Amino acid sequence: MPEIKKLDLRSMDIIGEQKEKLRQLFPEVFTEDKIDFEKLKLALGEAIEVGKERYGMTWPGKADCFKLIQSSSIGTLKPCRKESVNFDATENLFIEGDNLEVLKLLQKSYYGKVKMIYIDPPYNTGNDFIYPDDYKENLSTYLQYTGQVDAEGKKFSTNTDTEGRYHSKWLNMMYPRLFLAKNLLRDNGVVFISIDDNEVSNLCKICDEIFGEENFIGQIINKSNPRGSQEIYGISTEHEYVLCYAKNEDGFYSIIGRERDTKDKEFSFETKDGKKARLLGLRKRGGDWRRSHRPNMFYAFYVNPITKQVSLVKDVKHIKEVLPIRPDGEESRWTWGKKTSEARINELVAKEIKRGDKIIFDIYRIDLLEDEYGNLKREKLKSVWDEKELNYQHARQYFKSLFGSSEIFDFPKAPELIRKMLISLDSKDGIILDFFAGSASTAHAVLDLNKEDGGNRKFIMVQLPEICSENSEAYKAGFKTIADIGKERIRRVIKKIRKEIDQTLFKDNKMDLGFKVFKLHKSNFKIWDAEEISPDKASIEKQLELHIDHIDHKASQDDILYEILLKAGFGLTTKIEKINLTGKAVYSIEGGTMLICLEKELSKELIKVMAEKQPSRVICLDRGFANNDQLKTNAVQIMKSKGVDDFRTV
Repeated sequence: MPEIKKLDLRSMDIIGEQKEKLRQLFPEVFTEDKIDFEKLKLALGEAIEVGKERYGMTWPGKADCFKLIQSSSIGTLKPCRKESVNFDATENLFIEGDNLEVLKLLQKSYYGKVKMIYIDPPYNTGNDFIYPDDYKENLSTYLQYTGQVDAEGKKFSTNTDTEGRYHSKWLNMMYPRLFLAKNLLRDNGVVFISIDDNEVSNLCKICDEIFGEENFIGQIINKSNPRGSQEIYGISTEHEYVLCYAKNEDGFYSIIGRERDTKDKEFSFETKDGKKARLLGLRKRGGDWRRSHRPNMFYAFYVNPITKQVSLVKDVKHIKEVLPIRPDGEESRWTWGKKTSEARINELVAKEIKRGDKIIFDIYRIDLLEDEYGNLKREKLKSVWDEKELNYQHARQYFKSLFGSSEIFDFPKAPELIRKMLISLDSKDGIILDFFAGSASTAHAVLDLNKEDGGNRKFIMVQLPEICSENSEAYKAGFKTIADIGKERIRRVIKKIRKEIDQTLFKDNKMDLGFKVFKLHKSNFKIWDAEEISPDKASIEKQLELHIDHIDHKASQDDILYEILLKAGFGLTTKIEKINLTGKAVYSIEGGTMLICLEKELSKELIKVMAEKQPSRVICLDRGFANNDQLKTNAVQIMKSKGVDDFRTV
């Protein structure tokens, strides 16, 4: 009898994916599914001697990080319509759960699809909430923590600086999450990470390892606390950092800076035809500026002292010679060669400058505010950010304007901080991911910027439902968890934007003002997990008994449908249409690309009608065949006859 394939209910096989990448690059080092590491060394032109010291970073528990990365998740993300806004139409997501498990579950559906990641992880100050670093403690720990299963005192906790593995615990928490997050980035994707002095050096090292040090874009200093820290000793810290890495070299070209303002005072020069511009010195400044570095770039210009026109030829009008000489008298060089200057002579202008007691001329190039197509030019991101709207005081006031109190959430990030990153990107669309979402400042920034520039950015927020202390202002205000604060912030921002749109002429604004809420939970299907089974006969018999009916009786059709979508590699915002075929409900996914039938009773007629629609994939519940082997055999043949090769049950 032809066998129907089963849908794999585990998250993506990271080991298999990594092996496949290696196989594409070095097929010769594989023998069946095994890697011949000696051949791999030869293919790389290296013979590494065992025992030799090598440059690298290690810490207690690093090996377990890879076990954590490689272990599959058997959880699911359950839809929560009651807490969502515009659930069926929106493409924004808020996922409540342990971000490690969530990142694993998103691998199939969002692999290579995220444009930008921004995270503000725990800074490891000694009081930060730290996720488990034990590779065996994942979904089960989360379920205990959130009270979804009985807990024996197990809980997530802080990482105090008195612990012997203070830095190691933080690294064990961050490494697997960043590794999995990198998989989700597009080829031209970028990641921004906020951090302070406590772990910035360690974060740099693990990011160099995960993303490659060649993909380090820059380290930004953000003046986040102008008042400085309040300790009575040491140095008063008034800044933190933002590290930026690219997925690969394509990401460098994604960060093109913000569009300049037409009122930018820097562009105060006006050309003869009335165009705004700025003047940039043509003499080389900074590294390799000497004449000896590029002798062919040392040559003379001649200036008309009345019109300030520039020429490479001395004549009756152009009489003032200008050479690239530094203020200290040393010979320098120009940034353009003579041929370039000759071709672009109309872009050059002379300007009088005072040098000591003398008035001399220097040469400048005209940099127009607009490009040849009339678009405003862009300003590159700089490595120091000191705008007041990016600091904590401003962020707290912003938060207060939404919630009436700035004490509900400690140290929220200013939406303008993330907005500055978003504006610097080369597109106004794409998925923006934040898996340490906190109060959801990233979602706030995405919604605000979309309203302003008509962008179509989508967000995915992931936040652990970290319990708010009963003594906290958040708890007193009615928020049980940090995740609750984040969701409510998004709702209030949406309400505010809707009000602003209604008060303007743009009432037909098609902006996505909604978000779907999903919550991490154990699978709706009983998945065989050998690690959970003791070797005694009674335990095995109990597991077999549980799998007679392997669907959780509490699971709704929505729960099952979205788990199948997720495990089949479709996004959580995939378009779903419920259609009626032979009196049965069938879900048409992405315009009929896939059909899902969750009916408990299948018929040959229904199988035939689904096959005739020629989807690329069909998934049914296994129990729908009611142990009818003949119907299964017919189903496989019918599907094949209509060109449906991917027919699976679950």
